[in-house]
Amino acid sequence: MTVEEILAALQAIIDAAAADGGRDLTDDEAQRYEELEAQLTATRRREGIQERHAGYLAPVRTDVHVHTGAAREDRTLMRAFEHYLRTGQQNMDLTELRAQGEGVGSEGGFLVPTEMRDRIVERMVAYGGISDAVETISTSSGGPLEWPTLDDTANVGAITGEGDQFGGGADLVFGTASLGAYKYTSNGTGNDPLRVSVELAQDSAFDIQGMISRALGTRIARAQAAHWITGTGAGQPQGLAGSSITENQDVDVHDVVDYDDLIDLETLLDPSYEANARWVMSKATWAQIRQIVDGDNRPLIQANASAGIGQAPEKMLLGYPVIIDQEMPDFPGAGNEKFIALGDWREAYVIRRVANLTLVVNPYTRANFGQVEYVAWERADGVVQNRNAYVLMANTAS
Repeated sequence: MTVEEILAALQAIIDAAAADGGRDLTDDEAQRYEELEAQLTATRRREGIQERHAGYLAPVRTDVHVHTGAAREDRTLMRAFEHYLRTGQQNMDLTELRAQGEGVGSEGGFLVPTEMRDRIVERMVAYGGISDAVETISTSSGGPLEWPTLDDTANVGAITGEGDQFGGGADLVFGTASLGAYKYTSNGTGNDPLRVSVELAQDSAFDIQGMISRALGTRIARAQAAHWITGTGAGQPQGLAGSSITENQDVDVHDVVDYDDLIDLETLLDPSYEANARWVMSKATWAQIRQIVDGDNRPLIQANASAGIGQAPEKMLLGYPVIIDQEMPDFPGAGNEKFIALGDWREAYVIRRVANLTLVVNPYTRANFGQVEYVAWERADGVVQNRNAYVLMANTAS
């Protein structure tokens, strides 16, 4: 018997007694009722097991996305009912009508909630353009990472006559390079962890936790991006254009970069690195170079000048792609800054990252204040591994 049939049989026993003057159940009826009760319990248990088993076999939905922000109540039906109470009219389009105006607060405007777009606008600033072009190493621990180096480019072979003793030559001279692991952290005001009230986390219409994670990770990435370019190498990574790196060439005229300067710098790059060479400069410097014209006011960057309005022009200079990295000093800058570089960056520079970026969520330390603390860190280092693989140009002192 099904559950429905058992319930109908139970009801029939009760109805029979009620139809006979509302008498009590006989012993046979009571026994039959109890047997049907036991059968009902067993049937429901079997059906429950079958339903659970069917749920186990159901395919997993992969197209469902869970929104971790605060849940919003669907007030569509409530608005329709309130509308009907005000006007007595059916809500065909669920358009809100108010008995008083909302423009003035005292006339009802205070009753109208402030609307907010379901979107938060985050300002973006480009950073770290060079990090995608260099060699990157990931390690599980942060101990010193060393490797041998060899620069034998100053030595050449020689011709030795028959039976003559070998002349000249030199032994190989090896060096060493190493990478450490600086701990980059991202905190809030006063170098304390970033603190968020539980009210904000619970009531916000946006994914506060996700936004905090992105913001803290981005802060760390910005700090690293600056060091990949201008790091001193003392207590921080060595940047490819840092103070410990000497430029290969200065511009001929202070605060002026021209076609001859670019050709002279490109000539200094050894041909063995030309195949994968790319320029690195800031967008302001790129703008200065795009404005270089010849005697007939024709731009140096012809491809950019002739590109159609419907698409962004390719960033190419003297046949090499251009990487925009906003951490490179702008030209013209203050003093004798190194503002443009050309080279094979996977050969020239290496970044080391230890494990993954870590985000710690601490709901305990500030629990008495109703706050949750967030802090992020990542261990990383960077160093020039082959100075011959790129060339640098600086602005001359005035």
